[in-house]
Amino acid sequence: MAAGPLTTEAGAPVADNQQSQSAGPGGPVLIQDQLLIEKLAHFNRERIPERVVHARGAGAYGTFTVTADVTRWTRAKFLSEIGKETETFLRFSTVAGNLGAADAVRDPRGFALKFYTEEGNYDLVGNNTPVFFIRDAIKFPDFIHTQKRDPYTGSQEADNVWDFWGLSPESTHQVTWLFGDRGIPASYRHVDGFGSHTFQWTNEAGEVFWVKYHFKTDQGIKNLTAAEAAVLAGTDPDSHQRDLRESIERGEFPSWTVQVQIMPAAEAATYRFNPFDLTKVWPHADYPPIEIGKLELNRNPENVFAEVEQSIFSPHHFVPGIGPSPDKMLQGRLFGYGDAHRYRVGINADQLPVNRPHATEANSHGRDGAAYDGRHGRAKNYEPNSFGGPAQTDRPLWEPTPVQGVTGDHVTPLHAEDDDFVQAGNLYRLMSEDEKDRLIENLAGSIAAVSRDDIAERAIENFRKADEDYGKRLQTAVQALRA
Repeated sequence: MAAGPLTTEAGAPVADNQQSQSAGPGGPVLIQDQLLIEKLAHFNRERIPERVVHARGAGAYGTFTVTADVTRWTRAKFLSEIGKETETFLRFSTVAGNLGAADAVRDPRGFALKFYTEEGNYDLVGNNTPVFFIRDAIKFPDFIHTQKRDPYTGSQEADNVWDFWGLSPESTHQVTWLFGDRGIPASYRHVDGFGSHTFQWTNEAGEVFWVKYHFKTDQGIKNLTAAEAAVLAGTDPDSHQRDLRESIERGEFPSWTVQVQIMPAAEAATYRFNPFDLTKVWPHADYPPIEIGKLELNRNPENVFAEVEQSIFSPHHFVPGIGPSPDKMLQGRLFGYGDAHRYRVGINADQLPVNRPHATEANSHGRDGAAYDGRHGRAKNYEPNSFGGPAQTDRPLWEPTPVQGVTGDHVTPLHAEDDDFVQAGNLYRLMSEDEKDRLIENLAGSIAAVSRDDIAERAIENFRKADEDYGKRLQTAVQALRA
């Protein structure tokens, strides 16, 4: 802010910012005191509704650089040539905690990335895990309610958490991730990121490919034990946010190697399990990751509220050559995220500096609403028009997906190897004995807090179905704690 006289919000100079006006030296305060009324009214409105999930976060600007030719798979211009750079903004977050919660807790980490491309903004909204707890967005509000505060106790309740997970066996894979060593990262710089969902890529010829994104941290994976996290969360609740900001201030710019898995569209129908199921990964042996770029974070926001709290990310922000898949969780998020931002930040949230396109201009017919800045001037607000207004391109951003059958509440058709437990068991068996010990300890400590035996037993049974040893060791550990 430039030096000079202090002013009101309307620009009038302020004579005294230390005492409010009053009726005489000891009299009551006057309502005519413009500065006092303005400051108090502004203060009362400084907060906006926090995010229902991912409320606690930190962010930074950076650069994405293409390192491989991917034009055989997508016509997205920001991926069109090796060496091409695109400005980005990345917001990290925890999921369940409120805005004032500690960073060093057991929780997935949000990995929301905005590419400011010349064809508009592309948002990739993922996590630090390649899978999720559920596969259908209709269960999302119920799931999040179990992770938040109970309406009666006002606290997070183990009964709610494990009742839902036990009754939702598809969560077993993600829960194994969450209670393993990667459940509490040491910092945001030391996590991998994933698009998690399956997305569509389309090339110039109109050929369709299904793709999954991977961001591999160049700093290496680094985690905290439950004991280390408990100390850090109590002594420095802002540990992850501080670490990210200070590393960039030191010039130690964190980076990630960007990879994709590519599946030709024709292979999806006969693949051994549903490739659009968010609770499953594509084995690398089937679709090896291909390196396509490098992501570096190199600039901190100047104002956390304006640029981190008011930043918005929506999976429906696609660009030509990239689109959605039939993933039912993704389909729900296409509506849910945009709607959350319209409620939380406002109908013109997309035009705030952190959210608006940086490499092109938004050219829509949207007008008015809170915080509208009149940027359209006298331009007409309808289409088609004969006054030189913007017009449609007649070329969809992505290719249509074939569908068949009647409308209704359908169960997703099973593929040959669809199963809720196989990949959770595979993940358990990949762990070393030390990793298994910590996983069992973490899970047992949480399940032992459940008040009802039937909820605890049902939860343990899901892990037994994933791997007999997994379930047996967990049952023994829970029984020891509950005794």
